[in-house]
Amino acid sequence: MNNKINHTLSDNNNYQKIPTPAASVLLIRDADKKIEVFMIKRSMKTNFGGAWVFPGGKIDHEDVSNDYQKYSPHLDDSAASERLGIEKNGLSYWTACIRECFEESGILLANQIGKNLKNTILKENELETLSRFKDRILKGENIFYEMIDNLNLELATNELAYISHWVTPKIEKRRYSTRFFVARSTDQEAVHDGTEGVESKWINPEEALKQFKTGDFPMIMPTIKNLEMICGFTDTSELLSFMNNKDKNDIPNVEPVFEIVDGEPKLIRY
Repeated sequence: MNNKINHTLSDNNNYQKIPTPAASVLLIRDADKKIEVFMIKRSMKTNFGGAWVFPGGKIDHEDVSNDYQKYSPHLDDSAASERLGIEKNGLSYWTACIRECFEESGILLANQIGKNLKNTILKENELETLSRFKDRILKGENIFYEMIDNLNLELATNELAYISHWVTPKIEKRRYSTRFFVARSTDQEAVHDGTEGVESKWINPEEALKQFKTGDFPMIMPTIKNLEMICGFTDTSELLSFMNNKDKNDIPNVEPVFEIVDGEPKLIRY
């Protein structure tokens, strides 16, 4: 079994000085008095290729809005920004998280206006519209928010819990400042996109960590540490409540430090 992860290491301090803002979501569901999380194996052609990760990606300019209220009536930018400890456009991490989740898993964390996510049931014609938009999005069209407008939906930003902030170490050439969230999945079928993601599965966090230790489930440090944070919970409601009620000062904010030793990266501290 080939468990190699594709890293693009910096050379002679040739690393990205300002990390790219990004968002990622631990999509969870209840399963036999345990929780499961949706994970995707990245294509070897991509950065961190070969690793199992959560859906996510960089913040696009479309995610930054002058009218956040239109798409997120239940969570405003000031509250989101305060939660992240930044001045403004914190809500763009929530909106990007939902967009990336849809692009990479097919799960749309959006509800009909006036309803919550649990009580939103899309009709057959709406699901067909969703599928058509998804095909166009996967071909590179930036039409996610057009799709939300078309279906008269709003983003379920208030149903995501912010859980950690990880910055890619300077040993990597391409660096990201990634905010991680956790959200309960819908009844839609989660499927990897077939391009950046080549495999996908629902897995119990403890089982994923067990398989990592035996070498059967390659992961990078932020994935491992975020999985550890959601271990021990028996249902999604308990987990979401716990994360939403955490003091913002208790939310991990991490940039690991590595050095090259004998040609291999060695963790110094995190």
